Amino acid sequence: HVYSVSGNGYAPEGAVRWREAVAHPEDHAVLMEFARTAALCNDSVLHARGEDWHVEGDPMEGALLALAGKITGDGAEPFQSWCRDDAIPFDAAHRYMAVLHHGEEGAARIHVKGAPEAVLALCRDQRAAGGGTEPLDPGYWHEMVDTLAAEGQRVIAVAVRMVPGGHAALSATDLDGTLTLIGLIGLIDPPRAEAIAAVAECHAAGIRVKMITGDHAATARAIAGMIGLENHERVLTGSDVEAMDDAALADAVVETDIFARTSPAHKLRLVTALQSHGLTIAMTGDGVNDAPALKRADAGIAMGLKGSEAAKEAAEFVLADDNFASIAAAVREGRTVYDNIKKVISWTLPTNAGEAMTIIVALFAGMALPITAVQILWVNLITAVTLG
Repeated sequence: HVYSVSGNGYAPEGAVRWREAVAHPEDHAVLMEFARTAALCNDSVLHARGEDWHVEGDPMEGALLALAGKITGDGAEPFQSWCRDDAIPFDAAHRYMAVLHHGEEGAARIHVKGAPEAVLALCRDQRAAGGGTEPLDPGYWHEMVDTLAAEGQRVIAVAVRMVPGGHAALSATDLDGTLTLIGLIGLIDPPRAEAIAAVAECHAAGIRVKMITGDHAATARAIAGMIGLENHERVLTGSDVEAMDDAALADAVVETDIFARTSPAHKLRLVTALQSHGLTIAMTGDGVNDAPALKRADAGIAMGLKGSEAAKEAAEFVLADDNFASIAAAVREGRTVYDNIKKVISWTLPTNAGEAMTIIVALFAGMALPITAVQILWVNLITAVTLG
């Protein structure tokens, strides 16, 4: 089944539809599993401020909390009776997050969300449309991932495993080949109009913009096309980067503008490879693991709203509003100031040098001063007004 979800922003209010009709959890049991995993395998919190909802934490997790609220009708805090016992945090190395919870009547479940290829590798079966389980069909799910990603959606897979009530600790061995795939969730965050304009402005200014993301290659390609990145059909993945030596990467990084499924270590290698060509590199980042790449870049730019303290410490600049358009505006302002400085120097030095030489020659020749202090001030005033 393919469900669509309506709503506005992070508000946990909206409808879930299947074939244009509203789908209720009572008739679609899998929806409650989606909601439970979305809410419990989550470290973010939703807050209402007047009529607006805001997320404290990762925006994607905020969207998942809103989804859970829409399915259950319990607002921003569904499944509050479930107690988390243990967790495996998301990491770029394994690309999933797993949590162990105990709920009503001692029931225990492991919920997992993450990159589809990582979660599918841990599953032994999948949830059947009518309940129960059926053999896993990896080909179908990978095809669905490609379809959703090609539309610019960020795709995550969610899975579950029932465990005995006495299970109190969670490890990677508890997940390997034991999970039941619930399904895929596609989320889209359309590029801001000002970001599209900013990319075009950067290109016009001779700045080449490159995208380095942990998303699926098809998602990165679609988003790059939306924002107008050059050469958006060519994508290198993290595995491609790992397979290259430094010389091959230095050649590829110049021809490629999109890098997908990358880790923080890949970002550092990419920055180093670009600098090997003598290029000046500005790099954005927000995570703790982004710190080495931010420090290596000529201009490290940390996110001010969602950036970690480690990233902010490593960066030279902090972007207060997390908006790419602000970077383009800052570059424009900086170039304007630099251009003005060059203009001032270009007419101030010749004018002042000419005045000084005239006075020096007159002094050595024993002549009367050809220009007075008032005349010098007048010349400087006229040049400042007309040329400034």
